[in-house]
Amino acid sequence: MKMISRRDFIKASAVVGAAGVLTACGGSSSSTAASSVAASSTAAASSEAAASGSANIGVCIYQFADNFMTLYRTDLEEYLKDMGYAVTIVDGKNDQNTQTEQINTFLQQGVDVLVINPVQTTSAQTIVDTISPSGTPIVFINREPDKAVLDSYAGKCCYVGADARQSGTYQGELILETETQGDINGDGKITYIMCKGDPENIDAQYRTEYSIKALTDAGKEVECLYEYLDNWDQTTAQQDVANALAQYGDKIEVVFCNNDAMALGALQSIEQAGRTVGTDIYLVGVDALKEAVQNVVDGKMTGTVLNDDVGQATAAANATKLFVDGSDVDEYYWVDYVKVTTENAAQYL
Repeated sequence: MKMISRRDFIKASAVVGAAGVLTACGGSSSSTAASSVAASSTAAASSEAAASGSANIGVCIYQFADNFMTLYRTDLEEYLKDMGYAVTIVDGKNDQNTQTEQINTFLQQGVDVLVINPVQTTSAQTIVDTISPSGTPIVFINREPDKAVLDSYAGKCCYVGADARQSGTYQGELILETETQGDINGDGKITYIMCKGDPENIDAQYRTEYSIKALTDAGKEVECLYEYLDNWDQTTAQQDVANALAQYGDKIEVVFCNNDAMALGALQSIEQAGRTVGTDIYLVGVDALKEAVQNVVDGKMTGTVLNDDVGQATAAANATKLFVDGSDVDEYYWVDYVKVTTENAAQYL
């Protein structure tokens, strides 16, 4: 029997679960919008878009080198082109000035909608202030701006993404679901290190906070040995975890990583130090990158959390279409995370 890829599986699931409309949720908690913003509705919309005329869509990605955003932008481009739109995607190279110049270029070109994955969420208000005089609608993706930013351009601005608090909570729950509930040495305390993403990114902040909150909410005593600022980078995380293992040794029971790239780097150092995930240390990430999921299947990672690029890209494409069509658009469209464990990991490969 032929195996299907993780992305094909998710896309197929989205088709089966299609509601045919974009599901919105106000507020800041995650909803079951996940893959209900289905790929099938995207395909169905294609003929309608063609009939009403094409549109020019400008897409600003904070950095092409990001593993997750590579998947995301590939999906997004596919869905927007299926709708009959002309799509231009640019690389912000993790530099806000570069991205601002790209936005200004798109405005000069007169694009119909801007889809923006901001380099810095703290610059979101400036981005809106730059764009709003033109009346060009904005779909912010992946990096959540403050609600006040969306409110300042009401009806012309929305956010599509996943609630990072949920991903952090799921990471903590993955540790609680282990045989020792994270307390490998049985001393009544969970000792951990944290590999953090961009400090200005709300996802990094929430994943750091809520992964530990899940443990303390369960009544666990915790001790943070060290937090490392690894900025989503695999090589940096590998170096920092190697240093941590040399400094703290067997005292480290859990390695939390804000994303899978850092978890993959951490795993390299864990193995080089002679430690064994699942036996004398636990390791969790976020994104469900293929390599990380394979490590979960192989028992080399405790678990990861699916950051649904397919569901988010589909939701972003449909929000874009609503703007193109002149339809009402809600401020928030949320897509759920999913815990990936040894029990279900194979289906995400």
